Amino acid sequence: MIAYIRGSLIEKSPDRVVIEAVGVGYEMFIPVSTLDKLPREGDDVKLLAWHCVREDDEMLFGFATAAEREMFLKLPQVSGVGPRIALAILSGTSIGELSLAIASGNAKRISAIKGVGKKTAEKICVELKDKVNPIEALAASSRTSGDDAKAPMLRDAILALSALGFNEETSNRMVTGVIQANPSANDVETVVRLALSGRQQ
Repeated sequence: MIAYIRGSLIEKSPDRVVIEAVGVGYEMFIPVSTLDKLPREGDDVKLLAWHCVREDDEMLFGFATAAEREMFLKLPQVSGVGPRIALAILSGTSIGELSLAIASGNAKRISAIKGVGKKTAEKICVELKDKVNPIEALAASSRTSGDDAKAPMLRDAILALSALGFNEETSNRMVTGVIQANPSANDVETVVRLALSGRQQ
């Protein structure tokens, strides 16, 4: 099992890199999110790895963060999703957006990614829903948008709605709807008020 590769970045392109380590050049396929975090060619780099071995082929996949690799490993658990499609999905959206789409059952967002059909997107939402924490998905989405301060606020809003009698799934869906419709909402009271007013309409 290859956990990571550290060495000199010899080549990089939108979907692959070559890293030289101890005199050996390793070709690794990467998502666009990893490309954005790479240094200049010639500099040292470390990428987490996943080694895919098949009867007729071997491929190495590289990731800049543990979250990228973790999501990549979840996606092929869905029937019809192979490593190539999983990589395309990671390249087509952020980890936060993808987690939020799965948690909220937003198959339309996933099917908008090139190479992912409607049925495959629906299966991803259904089969991975229990493997994505909805509160953490909302928090991850906020961190992706560059607003770290929203993460605890979103969790508190969901907990507040739960305290009012809504189950976790309903609370998550209500908060998700508010944030998507009102991205400027930045305190628990506002989010809860908008969520409740939306239920009354």
